[in-house]
Amino acid sequence: MTWVDSGGASVTGRPDTAEGTSETFEELYEREFGSIVALAYALSGSRAAAEDLAQEAFLAAHRNWEKVADLDAPGAWVRRVAANMSVSAFRRGVAETKALARMAFGHQQVVPELSADDAEFWRAVRSLPRRQAQVIALRYLEDLTLAEIAQILGTSDGTVKKQLHDGRRAVIRRLGLKEDE
Repeated sequence: MTWVDSGGASVTGRPDTAEGTSETFEELYEREFGSIVALAYALSGSRAAAEDLAQEAFLAAHRNWEKVADLDAPGAWVRRVAANMSVSAFRRGVAETKALARMAFGHQQVVPELSADDAEFWRAVRSLPRRQAQVIALRYLEDLTLAEIAQILGTSDGTVKKQLHDGRRAVIRRLGLKEDE
């Protein structure tokens, strides 16, 4: 197939695939979009923001598709981008909410929450340091292994294990639970 790139040059091949890979961007998007929205939702606490964050992460992948498509796990790259964006968005949202609350003399705006059963847990997760929150979300939301999480976050299995351990302990303390519960 011959197509014309944005510079007007004629190129042979498919415009949506990188050389050496058989997966198109569209296939990656269709396969991974739902789980990436769920990850962003767990980390940001807002469904609307989660959809926007997932779209932004996929847009970044599309812009860099030649490089991303050559990775062993392009979905992991998109997850890492979405996780980083989600934590940043949540922290910005918290700062904005606090500012609005101060301006309204203590009247805090209500932020859309996860289901009532899970809201307290995910609030505790979002209060953790960024990497711990990401590791816990990937482990418990997507049921990923330590190796899969390490690949997504670009770190070692041992680091993931430590972050998961420390994050669990912090959540347990914040929820007022005992470690065996």
